Amino acid sequence: MRWKILIVDDDPDILDAIAMILESQGYQVVTARDGIKALANLKAEKPDLMILDLLMPKMDGWAVCKELQDPRWSKYRDIPILILTSVREEASRRRYELETGLELDVDDYV
Repeated sequence: MRWKILIVDDDPDILDAIAMILESQGYQVVTARDGIKALANLKAEKPDLMILDLLMPKMDGWAVCKELQDPRWSKYRDIPILILTSVREEASRRRYELETGLELDVDDYV
């Protein structure tokens, strides 16, 4: 069974580079350029992992994480989330916590 990874980033160069690396290692890759498409792909594709950027148009990564905490998304909570962004972790986590009052519920941060 090939693992399926959802990559979410608005930068097409980063999206293509990560996809190329993962596909060369045998992973099946699904992509999205914003949080709205990410949530749609999460439902449709049921990936094994989501690699998520934070700064994106339409719906950013913080909003995706907040949406996934809603009970309607409970069956997707076991999908690990890896944050891959140019924003420093401390600043990202702090902004999210201040804006939402919630902890940024992700599995790892790069």
